[in-house]
Amino acid sequence: MLENAPNREDIIQAHELVKPYIHRTPIFTSAFLNERTGSRLYFKCENLQKIGAFKARGGLNAVLTLTEEQRKNGVATHSSGNHAQAIAYAAAMVGAKAYIVMPDNSPLVKIKAVEGYGAAITFCKNTPEERERTVAEIVAKTGATFIHPFNNYEVMTGQATTAKELIEDVSGHLDVIIAPVGGGGLLSGTALSARYFSPGTQVFAGEPEGAADAILSFRSGKIEKAPYVKTIADGLLTYLGDKTFPVIKEHVTDILTVSDEEIVDAMRFLWERMKLVVEPSGAVSLAAVLKNRAIFERKTVGIIISGGNVDLGKLPF
Repeated sequence: MLENAPNREDIIQAHELVKPYIHRTPIFTSAFLNERTGSRLYFKCENLQKIGAFKARGGLNAVLTLTEEQRKNGVATHSSGNHAQAIAYAAAMVGAKAYIVMPDNSPLVKIKAVEGYGAAITFCKNTPEERERTVAEIVAKTGATFIHPFNNYEVMTGQATTAKELIEDVSGHLDVIIAPVGGGGLLSGTALSARYFSPGTQVFAGEPEGAADAILSFRSGKIEKAPYVKTIADGLLTYLGDKTFPVIKEHVTDILTVSDEEIVDAMRFLWERMKLVVEPSGAVSLAAVLKNRAIFERKTVGIIISGGNVDLGKLPF
């Protein structure tokens, strides 16, 4: 399946396509965290992206590459929030209808944002099976084009522009880039950008212990489900797809798991020390670096902060 994966030119074209609609998010550093880790850390702040997350990139690329005919019937997806916002935002940009299936326990901040873009929301129980069943009914009824949250090459290509910018904006060579992993859209895109634009840069992933399917899949060589699913990182509650997994298996160095306590500690560092509003899923990469200092010591490390859509009424500290 790798022969169908996005190539260098696909990522460059996607970047040109989405540029007018996204922020080129800043790179932040922290002397405190550099000293604490013994590394040179560069934070790609996608929490400051449109819709508050990197997912704007993939959603836009997927919607902007649809034909006029496809756009007429609208677009549909299922998501706990950030991809939902991305598709709602992208659809609004092209004047298309968006049908979004969201788990009934999605963070209120994300629900309100999706509503704000004018999308039609249908709620369901928070299981992958229920999400897929509900969105299939909507697609059958409306003729809308389904855009998968991560297992979609146009989405993957859009997400790859995050690491492309990070590589371009950090002066000098990045030894490592680390991204969070849920379904693998960002991680697979990151791995492809590293391969094409910064050969020699290793790619790692951070994953919650309470949704540790990617590490199981990575080790067994086939897509696995987590033995249990319970984590504060609500944006990572899913498993890899048949498009994302082959890229991850081939181009990612390792996957590092972190506890919810470690995620909250990293989140607190980002809030207190760097004044960055980051959601739990967005703090997973830093949590993995803090936990595994020996791996990253004396290296130049790009850390992707994936999002900042946190429910301020439910802060974990």
